[in-house]
Amino acid sequence: MTKIDRTPDKADFEHVTDWVFDLDNTLYPHHVNLFAQIDKNMTAYVATLLQMEREEARKLQKQYYLEHGTTLQGLMIHHGIDPNDFLEKAHAIDYSALTPQPELGAAIKALPGRKFIFTNGSVKHAEMTAEALGILEHFDDIFDIVAADYVPKPAQATYDKFTALKRVETAKAAMFEDLPRNLTVPKALGMQTVLLVPRNLEDTVVEWWEKTSGEEDHIDFVTDDLAAFLGRITAPD
Repeated sequence: MTKIDRTPDKADFEHVTDWVFDLDNTLYPHHVNLFAQIDKNMTAYVATLLQMEREEARKLQKQYYLEHGTTLQGLMIHHGIDPNDFLEKAHAIDYSALTPQPELGAAIKALPGRKFIFTNGSVKHAEMTAEALGILEHFDDIFDIVAADYVPKPAQATYDKFTALKRVETAKAAMFEDLPRNLTVPKALGMQTVLLVPRNLEDTVVEWWEKTSGEEDHIDFVTDDLAAFLGRITAPD
């Protein structure tokens, strides 16, 4: 049963030694809307590449995302693009919307064991984002779309590659994500799973694939405040 709870039981996480975090809309709140800049850049890339009007390009962009896990994967399969060029242009954004989050940094630092960023974006984007949030120093490593051979979450092979490369014992790991579908494999692998949802969800515009009914068996916890959630786990008895 999924628990929509800002006060998790510490016992639920006392076995965890590897903490795995998605990046966008997970390490910072959905309402910051940083990803909107990336989304706009991807639409522009598709429009330029295929000489399409913006609306047509956006429709194809979302189609590739749904069919292949990322727009990039769809463009590589169907149009043979240079992934590095795409990633550079997609992540050419203004990070000033992000501000240092000392409470989040302290909570991540206090987690016992290793901490990873596991993203369908690039290492550079992850570093820029985490640096702007003031939390980069608290992570041991970043596993990005390049390390995944451009095969994105939620593909089983990508989780397998991450866990093998980083020697993650999944029965002692926890995964934090903003997309419900990206937690299916982690749960099957034995991870504790936490879904990040937007604050004031009813007032936030989200795509249908970002929504959860709150009853998914592969989601253990749901929270809209990552720092508070982690703080409860690490709070002294």
